[in-house]
Amino acid sequence: MSMSLRTLRNCFEGVIPSIIATSDDEGIPNVSYLSQVHYVDDEHVALSNQFFSKTARNVELTGQATVLVVDGRTGQQYELDLVFERAVESGDTFSRIDAQIRATVAQEGPGVPWLLRSADIYRVRGCQLVPAQPEPPAAELLGQDSDALLSAAARLAMRLAKTSDPDAMIDDLLDGLQRELGYSNAIVLLADEERGRLTTIGSRGYSLGGVGSEARIGEGAIGVAAASARAVRINDMSRGRRYAAAVGGEAGERVIPLPGLAEPQSQLAAPMISNGRVQGVLFAEDARRFRFTHADEDALAMLALQLAGGLRLSEAETPGARRGRQAPAPAGRPFHVRYHSFDDSLFIDDVYLIKGVPGRLLFHLLKLHAESGRTEFSNRELRLDGALRLPELKDNLEARLILLRRRLDEKEAPVRITRPERGLIHLELTRPPRLEVAT
Repeated sequence: MSMSLRTLRNCFEGVIPSIIATSDDEGIPNVSYLSQVHYVDDEHVALSNQFFSKTARNVELTGQATVLVVDGRTGQQYELDLVFERAVESGDTFSRIDAQIRATVAQEGPGVPWLLRSADIYRVRGCQLVPAQPEPPAAELLGQDSDALLSAAARLAMRLAKTSDPDAMIDDLLDGLQRELGYSNAIVLLADEERGRLTTIGSRGYSLGGVGSEARIGEGAIGVAAASARAVRINDMSRGRRYAAAVGGEAGERVIPLPGLAEPQSQLAAPMISNGRVQGVLFAEDARRFRFTHADEDALAMLALQLAGGLRLSEAETPGARRGRQAPAPAGRPFHVRYHSFDDSLFIDDVYLIKGVPGRLLFHLLKLHAESGRTEFSNRELRLDGALRLPELKDNLEARLILLRRRLDEKEAPVRITRPERGLIHLELTRPPRLEVAT
């Protein structure tokens, strides 16, 4: 091989389709387009075997193929001489390609068929530059170079590691992504496995904050990153329309629009993993093609893991938490709280607030307040309260409370949540609540 595949990584982004040429046992040629060639290592590439085709039959007969790949930044072309080695139906390479296809197909909207039969591994026997006249332009660097980017991400991760307040962790991370890594648009979402959803807890760069908005696990770059527990990077979304990740097909009054660019060209989603479970997704997008490199993927993945670990540590119990106390009943016109138990959605004065675990939590706290006048509660008692049905989600309680607090603040609700100290929750009511459980 005359060139290193590692230097051609820009050719394996799927920005410009590749061309594959094969021949049958009689030497009759066949030429087809490939949506993407996948880098495996310096000696191998992988092609996605999604459909039965003349190309697949020819490779089965001869075991050889020639592929033309194009650098999406410069337009420079390279010819790869390939020898088929094996087909894999599981493992890291298969899972990575499968996740990429799922995320890319989602641009076309729900219901678009896809099938990855296998990832076909080829040894690259030769790699040659295809001369061009005039010479292609040098690649434009849209972000920082790799070393500077990873150094900035490491400094940001260190700051997060020194922060004990989970609320501050989220804000510091989002601010750092904008200020130090140059990601103009970013979102943090929490996973709700019980409902198969991801819920926005914070964002930067959008006109609407979108706290409480949702994406389905398994759909789009965000959902696929959560479902596959691996980073998803798309650098050209122009070949398909943007699929709205906000949950569709539900009652409009229960949907908060997910923040998003009108016409994104690049998207990057990294799973927040802690203790072997996906806790959420860290997401960035840009209106420019080819915005995110492999170094960006590594940087965002590192920060997503740091945030997941920090949020999990924040769930540690605090000894000596004070007992719940009463406060004088608020005066004024009562505000109406309507709770739907089938999806834990909650409305205040007939305006949708939130659903899922946060909705269940708020109604439970308001019910306890109505029964006893209490305004102060501990995380510990909530974790132990069987009425909340939290056995699978107790490790995310602190993050759910942050989500609930931010949504209440965003809506300027007549009830707010504050934290007088770690492990304690305080209800602030400007008016008395009138509770209703909808049938």
